[in-house]
Amino acid sequence: MESDGAQGSKKSRENGASGCPVHGSTSRKAASGRLRNQDWWPHLLRLDILDDNAYGANPYGEDFNYAEEFEKLDLNEVKADIKEVMTTSQDWWPADYGTYAPLFIRMAWHSSGTYRVADGRAGASGGLHRFPPESSWPDNINLDKSRRLLQPVKQKYGRKLSWADLMVLAGNVALESMGFDTFGYGGGREDKFKSDESAIWGPETEWEQTSPERFREGKVGQLKDPLANTVMGLIYVNPEGPYGEPDVEGSAKNIREEFTRMAMNDEETVALIAGGHTFGKVHGADNPEEHLGPEPEAAPIEQQGLGWKHEFGQIGGMITSGIEGPWNATPTQWDTSYVDNLLDHDWVSVKGPGGAWQWKPVKQDEIEHAPGAQDPSTTEQPMMLTTDLALKHDPDYREVLERFQANPDEFQDAFARAWFKLLHRDMGPIVRYLGPEVPEETLIWQDPIPEVDHDLIGEKEIAELKAKILDTGLSVSQLVKTAWASASTYRDSDKRGGANGARIRLEPQRSWEVNEPEQLAEVLSTFEQIQEEFNSSRSDDVRVSLADLIVLGGNAAVEQAAADAGFEVTVPFEPGRTDASDEQTDNDSFEVLKPKADGFRNYLGGTYDDLYGPLEERLVDHADLLTLTVPELTVLVGGMRALGATYGDSDRGVFTDRPETLTNDFFVNLLSMDYAWEPVDEDKQVFKGRSRDTGDVVWEASRFDLIFGADARLRAVAESYGAAGEEERFVNDFVEAWAKVMSLDRFDLK
Repeated sequence: MESDGAQGSKKSRENGASGCPVHGSTSRKAASGRLRNQDWWPHLLRLDILDDNAYGANPYGEDFNYAEEFEKLDLNEVKADIKEVMTTSQDWWPADYGTYAPLFIRMAWHSSGTYRVADGRAGASGGLHRFPPESSWPDNINLDKSRRLLQPVKQKYGRKLSWADLMVLAGNVALESMGFDTFGYGGGREDKFKSDESAIWGPETEWEQTSPERFREGKVGQLKDPLANTVMGLIYVNPEGPYGEPDVEGSAKNIREEFTRMAMNDEETVALIAGGHTFGKVHGADNPEEHLGPEPEAAPIEQQGLGWKHEFGQIGGMITSGIEGPWNATPTQWDTSYVDNLLDHDWVSVKGPGGAWQWKPVKQDEIEHAPGAQDPSTTEQPMMLTTDLALKHDPDYREVLERFQANPDEFQDAFARAWFKLLHRDMGPIVRYLGPEVPEETLIWQDPIPEVDHDLIGEKEIAELKAKILDTGLSVSQLVKTAWASASTYRDSDKRGGANGARIRLEPQRSWEVNEPEQLAEVLSTFEQIQEEFNSSRSDDVRVSLADLIVLGGNAAVEQAAADAGFEVTVPFEPGRTDASDEQTDNDSFEVLKPKADGFRNYLGGTYDDLYGPLEERLVDHADLLTLTVPELTVLVGGMRALGATYGDSDRGVFTDRPETLTNDFFVNLLSMDYAWEPVDEDKQVFKGRSRDTGDVVWEASRFDLIFGADARLRAVAESYGAAGEEERFVNDFVEAWAKVMSLDRFDLK
């Protein structure tokens, strides 16, 4: 592939040498003369990341349905148009070997490869590759050109084809054009129209830098959550090696750490690197720091969003990474030549023409040369990256390489599957995939659930089941916490988690501390008994799943709590969830969904060696993954406290004398000046609220609670819910927000 890189870019300045300031740094904002509140008070809570959940930034309007538009496409026609663009070299950006296929593979790889399992963010969905910071990362040098080359295709199909889908599809077309059989393709990635400000990229303040704060205890190879890349501004790892040195052992450690964090095992990792490096070349005709202009977001207005300007003809070649050369003699053909070259030849590290570390064959006359990328009458000697040599020298990676070399068909299948996973990992369940090339096989990483094979419960059965649940003796808080624990694992970043599948009854979720396993087991046992009695008593084909029962139990509890407060409500409910099996559940994959803290249940968790900020930032991050707005976040926390739905049935945050009743007491008492708050220790995680009259401790709270009185914006919303006469609106808004969370993963209804 035209990797420049598949794992990195130009020479790293990881030891802190000069580099471009991170977008949004104080120096750049100050220069504009427009300082924001965040600049004056950097520790203000970033609630604006929730605003897109309220109104978004989609120019097509609220009624736009991308899935319907995509289904109007003739995918074969689209692919033919991509292939025509791909094989028509442009003077303003000439194609290597007469095709942009390797460039398009790199584009698809880099738009998808940002995905990380820790928070499910980044990846191809949304087409975020078009926006900063990704658009201007050093690792994405000249990929702005690939999108401009595809502009005619995007212009032709408009709203029917998102940039997110187009970039991924172009990668598949590129592989197919060079003789590779892809595993399949699924459309359905709707574009975003602004940067994702919620993603954490690292603690560094300069590009291509690695600071000790990126790693746990400062140890390389132990990245802090939620990161996956080991270098700021690179997709993966430094291709020259850790800290820009040709250290193959350290490079192997970084590769394993990085690819594990993007959900790839050893075989998938080797398949991706070996398959990708079968194609194209890297570009380093000269030193990038001396010849490349500023990145797109810093380029002058007349360049119209294009960056890294350089005079291609005057320096005798193209510059991207600073590393120069192809990996094999057939850079536009699928074969095993990359694997053969790597294993069958010895390699020595050298500085290339761009000043970066790369590897050349020890016996240069024994390796077949590739044709010149621009002049086929010339030839180029193959090279390797430090990250390539790492695969050869790591014993586990080498075993996979040797197996692929001996079994080319196995290599083909492994790369096809790993490539498909790379491009689709952030799309969630296969029900979201669109188009005629969606594979029939459902893969374990797609979190499969059974299809509905029975009639669904109706209004009569729903009322009957709710009555049975409320008659079990289970408390309101038990029912609410169980439903919340099941549904709130959902994250919109990669469409994983949620109540559908009832995986809360399976490992690992069943044993998570936050889910209070002993109490959870009691609730689940009761639900299983109700399910068995109901399903076995039916003479028709109507059945209820445990997944539906769990949500229905939470809804029944909310309705009861509202009635106790004097308000009759019905929580919206749509049956149709099914129950996943152990065989359909990858335990390790689901373990990453475990919350380290949960502000909605007032679960503080333990110690956190990661890059998230104070507890309140974790609460906002969770709310963002649940697609909540600021009012929805506020009303849910206030309602959960009133319902007593706290971890360990603690009184912390339960500012009411009427627990399990859906009142607005949380806001009334939090905002009251009758109490003064003080931290219980130096950590300032937990606080006591004393009566100003008596000095007695009346309440206990966490930062999750007090932030609704301390932050100006949250306080404004809290005041609206805590005012006299707003009790009914509070109840109705809570019900609406609750029902939203319970149904976030119901893609069958969207």
